[in-house]
Amino acid sequence: QVQLVESGGGLVQAGGSLRLSCAASGRTFSSYSMGWFRQAPGKEREFVSAISATGNTINYAASVKGRFTISRDNVKNTVFLRMNSLKPEDTAVYYCAAVYFPRRTVVPAVEDDYDSWGPGTQVTVSS
Repeated sequence: QVQLVESGGGLVQAGGSLRLSCAASGRTFSSYSMGWFRQAPGKEREFVSAISATGNTINYAASVKGRFTISRDNVKNTVFLRMNSLKPEDTAVYYCAAVYFPRRTVVPAVEDDYDSWGPGTQVTVSS
């Protein structure tokens, strides 16, 4: 497991942009698949995006495809989520997650696949 800390959340107007960061500890960050999940009040936690250990494979939830971009920097041990064209329905606590899975062409996209989680960062989009 690795320790994760999210940052970059905040309040933004609809149509605006925000970039989330997730800093990870450990020497083997490049062997971990990384994911972003979110949970809005009254809703189940849902998958947002994930990126394979090397960054070769990326998945997005249909609701964010074309608006959000996930990336990672294995030198800085950081994964990012750039969110553009934000909508009020994007309002949620966003969580960073990690799992040891050193594959180039496969990336876990199910919550149960991940075993390390950050504390979350709040994103609020006003209309």
